[in-house]
Amino acid sequence: MLAPVQPRKGSRIVVAMSGGVDSSVAAGWLKQQGYDVIGISLQLHDQAQSTENKFGTCCSISDIQDARTVAEKMGIPFYVANMEDQFEEAVIDNFVGEYLQGRTPNPCVKCNEKVKFSRLMDWAMDLGADYLATGHYAQIYSDPETGKHELARAVDPQKDQSYFLFTMRPEDLPRTIFPVGGLEKAQVRELASQLGLMHVAQKPDSQEICFVQAKSYREFIEERVPASQLKPGRLLDPHGVVLGQHTGLHQFTIGQRKGLGVFSPDPLYVLEIRPETGDVVVGPESCLFRKSAVVAGMHWIRPFDPSAKLTAKIRYRASDSPVEVSLLGGDRIEVRFLQPQRAITPGQALVLYDGQTVLGGGWIESLSLDLPPERAIPAQASLGA
Repeated sequence: MLAPVQPRKGSRIVVAMSGGVDSSVAAGWLKQQGYDVIGISLQLHDQAQSTENKFGTCCSISDIQDARTVAEKMGIPFYVANMEDQFEEAVIDNFVGEYLQGRTPNPCVKCNEKVKFSRLMDWAMDLGADYLATGHYAQIYSDPETGKHELARAVDPQKDQSYFLFTMRPEDLPRTIFPVGGLEKAQVRELASQLGLMHVAQKPDSQEICFVQAKSYREFIEERVPASQLKPGRLLDPHGVVLGQHTGLHQFTIGQRKGLGVFSPDPLYVLEIRPETGDVVVGPESCLFRKSAVVAGMHWIRPFDPSAKLTAKIRYRASDSPVEVSLLGGDRIEVRFLQPQRAITPGQALVLYDGQTVLGGGWIESLSLDLPPERAIPAQASLGA
């Protein structure tokens, strides 16, 4: 029978501290329980001392200072590691490149995979630690009989972050701790108050891309690349009728409704982005629903079992959907949804679940061609300003 992983008493645990309430409580609670705790914050990108982002920030200079204050309050050693170059290459450059190719990236997954977990685990082991802990809402279970470990959803379904962690290496699961994964968010904030961490107890959660502040994705990308790299093209209806022109694929994502530059009596949505031609297809919402997708770059935490009843999430806030999975060879699979899904988006992560545990995940590469019956774009549709 699976049981939650509990760190051995007296263990040394390195805690990744972002300056938010979750990682602060993780560090404070572990220290209170008598563990040998060391805090590390990552400086990932150069930005202003503070921002006006009402949703909170992640890994800014002020966040690092909050983490340092927590460490001082709890009496634990604290270090800051500068990883701006690695973050720039692995996350920001990928973010820009994906949008330029008409795909919608997920930088939080890339950051966990390429920057946070891989480097932090190595540093934790170099410091003689037994475990690495973070403030993620997820859980790790172990089977005492087999010794195998599994990544599972958090207790709080509204805060569960297992979707972002599907790239974890199976060998890292036994030495990873998620102290807040078994708590509700309200309990975490209450625990912060009990630990005397008042400056973070009510700190808002980070809900924005940390390196895009006070501007749109479009503006961020256009500031970083020359105009020659932006791919203009045509706006088409589902039948190939040209409705207008656009100035770059980076302005669009599947399911987008606003900012299309086309006026119509009925709402229009981005249905397809064609990077090979620069064309963007727009049409009615009914055409957004698809029954299958090809997923590439699959990372398996557990071996694939074709007899398992699996569900999938096509984005973080999406509901689980029952699926059937076929292996295509290499690291690619085809996922067929028992109920058509709205706005399946290339570039986003698709994560497979077996009940409460994460089986694995990959990156949506392409969509099925099984469109529902199309209805024509109204003849009154016209090109916007």
